[in-house]
Amino acid sequence: MSSDAERSEASETASGEADTTMDPNVRETPAGKATGDRTDTLLQTDGLVKRFGGFTATDSVDFSVDEGELRCLIGPNGAGKSTLLKLIVGTLEPSAGRIYYDGQEITDMEPNERVRNGISMKFQVPSVYGDLSVRENARLPVQQFADGAERRRRVDEAIEDAGLAGYEDVPASALSHGQQQQLEIGMAASLDPDLLLLDEPVAGLSVDERTEIAERIRRLNREEGIAFIVIEHDTDFVGEIADSVTVLHRGDVFREGSIEEIESDPEVRRIYLGGEQ
Repeated sequence: MSSDAERSEASETASGEADTTMDPNVRETPAGKATGDRTDTLLQTDGLVKRFGGFTATDSVDFSVDEGELRCLIGPNGAGKSTLLKLIVGTLEPSAGRIYYDGQEITDMEPNERVRNGISMKFQVPSVYGDLSVRENARLPVQQFADGAERRRRVDEAIEDAGLAGYEDVPASALSHGQQQQLEIGMAASLDPDLLLLDEPVAGLSVDERTEIAERIRRLNREEGIAFIVIEHDTDFVGEIADSVTVLHRGDVFREGSIEEIESDPEVRRIYLGGEQ
């Protein structure tokens, strides 16, 4: 998490006012009330809407993630899952609503600033550069935020944690799909995020590769304290990693609970597990 000084500075930058959330005589900001020092909530969306022409992809979504939580996001195709993640990282702009993160409002914040504030994401399709080596790919996300020995440390750790030690000079195009997924998770984690978003990280992988990804997510969550939002259709995989599960349906939150509660809910089974089309 950000230090109090860093959080205060970021709040001043975002709002033009000093962070007064700890002063009982001053009214708390909505961002501070939702995700500030007095709460365990790291991320909160408030009435988040995204429209594409006449189609509403997310419809007044109220969604939150606590510090260190491992949350999975499931739902039928077209439910708004990927749109929600892109709104959180800033690659899409909301049509309405607010996003609060770590005591400040980030609704209008640029994606690179969200990264600096601790949010990172691995998209559904691996975005490694095939013509670049594993090391060159691993260097890309950190080169704007670290240099010298610190940059080398982050790059080496990303490669080792991805299980790619010895592949440093291999072109990324020569890696298997599973290895590319591992590399990109390492690239996202190398930014030392407080919140890491993964969009279908095990799509198209073998059983053994899914197990390796699950173990890695749990390790990053346990040892590094990283909170996760993971989109995944494979409910067996969700059951392996999730602290809690949110079901999206028709652009809004439909149910939340443990994987056991979600799987036993007849309405969830109707719309997702067993199949409303």
